Amino acid sequence: MNEVIVSRLEALRQWMRLHDISAFIFPSTDPHAGEYVPDHWKVREWISGFNGSAGTAVVTLTRAALWTDSRYWLAAEEQLSGTTFEVMRCSRNVATADELAEWISCEAGFSPPLGGVRGGGVGIDGWCVSHSFARSLVKAMQTHGLKLRQDVEPASQLWKDRPALPVNPIEIQPIEYAGETATSKLQRIREAMHALGANATVITQLDDIAWTLNLRGTDVHCTPLFVSYLLLLPDKTVLCVDPQKVTAAVQQYLDSINVCTQPYSSIASLLAQNSKQPGLRFLVDPSTTNSAICDQLYMTGDEAVATTVIEGECPVTQMKAVKNDTEIAGYRSAMLKDGVAMVKFLKTLSQLTREGESLASLDITEMGVDKLLTSLRAEQEGFRDISFDTIAGYGAHAAIVHYEATPDTDIPLERHGLLLLDSGAQYQDGTTDITRTIPLGPLTEDERRDYTLVLKGFLRLCMAVFPDGTTGTQLDVLARYAMWQEHKNYGHGTGHGVGSYLSVHEGPHQFRMNYVPAPLHAGMTVTVEPGIYIAGSHGVRIENTMLIQPHNVVPGGSWLCLEPLTLCPIDTTPVIRDMLLTDEVEYLNRYHARVREALLPLLNDEDDRQWLIEATAPLSFKL
Repeated sequence: MNEVIVSRLEALRQWMRLHDISAFIFPSTDPHAGEYVPDHWKVREWISGFNGSAGTAVVTLTRAALWTDSRYWLAAEEQLSGTTFEVMRCSRNVATADELAEWISCEAGFSPPLGGVRGGGVGIDGWCVSHSFARSLVKAMQTHGLKLRQDVEPASQLWKDRPALPVNPIEIQPIEYAGETATSKLQRIREAMHALGANATVITQLDDIAWTLNLRGTDVHCTPLFVSYLLLLPDKTVLCVDPQKVTAAVQQYLDSINVCTQPYSSIASLLAQNSKQPGLRFLVDPSTTNSAICDQLYMTGDEAVATTVIEGECPVTQMKAVKNDTEIAGYRSAMLKDGVAMVKFLKTLSQLTREGESLASLDITEMGVDKLLTSLRAEQEGFRDISFDTIAGYGAHAAIVHYEATPDTDIPLERHGLLLLDSGAQYQDGTTDITRTIPLGPLTEDERRDYTLVLKGFLRLCMAVFPDGTTGTQLDVLARYAMWQEHKNYGHGTGHGVGSYLSVHEGPHQFRMNYVPAPLHAGMTVTVEPGIYIAGSHGVRIENTMLIQPHNVVPGGSWLCLEPLTLCPIDTTPVIRDMLLTDEVEYLNRYHARVREALLPLLNDEDDRQWLIEATAPLSFKL
């Protein structure tokens, strides 16, 4: 039994009884709708022990459950073992409002309603849930005769050693990497707002703020962001941020672009003050803006505010998704450096697997893989950090989609089977994300077949030509078709946008089975990363980061294609050759020729060069 979690649940339930709360919902998000959140807001992890990036925990007076998607099913079962939390498997990365309301209604011990609201309230922190989700929760709870309360937050009282909000200094992202001034970006944002009939907005997502102001920070793990809000009013721009974070150089820079500062905690009072001024037309994105902020704009107490609220997508989302020429050049530079580090790593690993000494004695465990690769990346110019925690899963661990080795789970590599390595880096000129599945010796026929199915899906999507405005959902089947014919599939998305020295996961566009309406346009970056995962046996995933480029322009419309930015060999030794079509082989050989041509001049060690030549040798067309 996990006594720490059991003790926290007991204290929480005492607090719930005191506040007439019959169920409390703990989402994964922070006030900024971030995927990766500062430690201060990891409340769901604190109460449950589950550290995955996506999931929703619910605690009632008698039961506890955690909803998460297929990426984390196995990990959640392991991490929640010894607690009273039940793992609820859902097809999305978060549970729906209806799912939560129905479960709470059935499991929270409420008696049948006699009319009106029944039982105690259902609590959630209004600062850490989007307004749109809170709105759907209110509706779903009402269907079951329940009332949602957003004005209660237990962690502030119960989490005794809760980490403080970070106060790390902010840094300026030079124009040589950003490619557009913050003044220009602010002007474009205001023009987009005016086109929607708005003259004010509050930007809450940290990557949107960092991109807009050409600033970066270190408040978020693996992501160069800083905790803040950005308020755009008709006559001024206000950055709400802890003053300790603003260095003299950053203050001078903000002054030069006419951005004033206020304390981070002042956002609620600023909105309350301004919402009373007639004539303000506030653009609000309810899908990313937290409910507590929206409440300041929609209502002050019981009286309607003077502000007009216009709901719509934050203009920054689309703007930063389409990279400018400078950002694209930065990606190319970062990918060259990352390719060099990957080649050095793969060559070293291939040498070790051929030697007689035990891999474990050479510190080549799963954690050792992470350590070695990170050290090689750190040698590259402009390296700032990894872009997410390295996923190095050997054997059965590779079937855990987002597995992260710990001292308790770390295992040595052996000279057989597959190592799945999903990793990336933050260079000041670009963010990288790459997955390779590496054979360490003899493979089973099932391992080879699954590897080839994944490679086929990867190649077919990479080869796609499609009209401008196509959605990622329309193309997703290309990556899954071959494996579907053998009744195999994967639960995660096939691809996501990548930020420019920003978040490794960037929207709004995706490749995904579930409908995502965001259209694809030239200048967007997107990953291609299909996979197959066999629990208890092995996992395969192959991933490149791609740039959406014009293919050609013909009367009647523009056509797009995917250009690989990632530069790293894809191992062909596991491939069952007769499963690949001729055009798939042609594409793979062209890609390897490009990798060889780009990286050879950057490798000084003759062994590295020779390994790269062999690793990128053309695959035979003969069956």
